[in-house]
Amino acid sequence: MDLHGKHALVTGGGTGIGLAIARALAEKGAEVTITGRRLEVLAEVAGPGLHPAVMDVTSESQVRSVTAEAVAARGPVQICVANAGIAEGRKLHKTSAEFWRKIMATNLDGCFYTVRESLNSMLETDWGRVIAISSIAGLRGAAGAGAYAASKHGVIGMMRSFSEDFMGQPYTFNSICPGYVDTPIVSRNTEAIKERTGVSAEEAQAMMVKLNRHKRLITPEEVAAAALWLCDPLSSSTNGTEVRIAGGQL
Repeated sequence: MDLHGKHALVTGGGTGIGLAIARALAEKGAEVTITGRRLEVLAEVAGPGLHPAVMDVTSESQVRSVTAEAVAARGPVQICVANAGIAEGRKLHKTSAEFWRKIMATNLDGCFYTVRESLNSMLETDWGRVIAISSIAGLRGAAGAGAYAASKHGVIGMMRSFSEDFMGQPYTFNSICPGYVDTPIVSRNTEAIKERTGVSAEEAQAMMVKLNRHKRLITPEEVAAAALWLCDPLSSSTNGTEVRIAGGQL
């Protein structure tokens, strides 16, 4: 696969899954705009093919302006990876409206803004790929994380619907649904579980690992490989669907 001449935009591209995807795309020749809220994190990983841009996906105006600047610098966005997200859990009776909106603003609204603004330039071209990073929780729910699961269900619904909007055109819209991936999010969740339950770090991580059917954490590179496949010309018939990466059947 040769992605030379293609401009990709990856939100949350400074760490974890986003960074692994951005690097995989750059290795295939794409010029990749990586966005995030912290310039120091983006600058640390920037390099050949990776171009940092500070952007908070919860801000509609910021997503619009930063995407426009990236298009002006590197051409239409032909690969959009809406990856930025937060994974925090609270049981229903402890979920405030403020917490609910915090999750939705990043995971759902941010995905919508990113895809919409990227599509404005993508539609000027004859080829495009939109990939949203959802979660296994977006398919089966998650105990103690109703807001998060709802946001990820919403991401899947958007991708399915957008694929219908452009059916028969040279653009595809798909979701990737990983289980627990070895990223800083898992590290933060490990600490949160420790504090909440009083178990050790090893026991806290084991609680997450056992939810992956193959009983190990997924690597970011495994998710990146799936994203890369969705960018292959031979994946054009994969549209409006979910790629599950969870180590086995749900």
